[in-house]
Amino acid sequence: MPENTPARVRLCPDCDGFPTVAITTGQTNSDGTRTTLTVICRTCEGTGTVPRRAAAREVAA
Repeated sequence: MPENTPARVRLCPDCDGFPTVAITTGQTNSDGTRTTLTVICRTCEGTGTVPRRAAAREVAA
């Protein structure tokens, strides 16, 4: 049975791994194509992943 290795990075919680999208504006250009805007995720800055956080440790006082 193979063992699973934990990922070193995790998917961005805001874009779910799809960091760049093209949004149509509804307008058409003179050649008939749609006008689009390319938008990237602000949280991961277009990478689709975020670094894993260090595990929280419980410290006894």
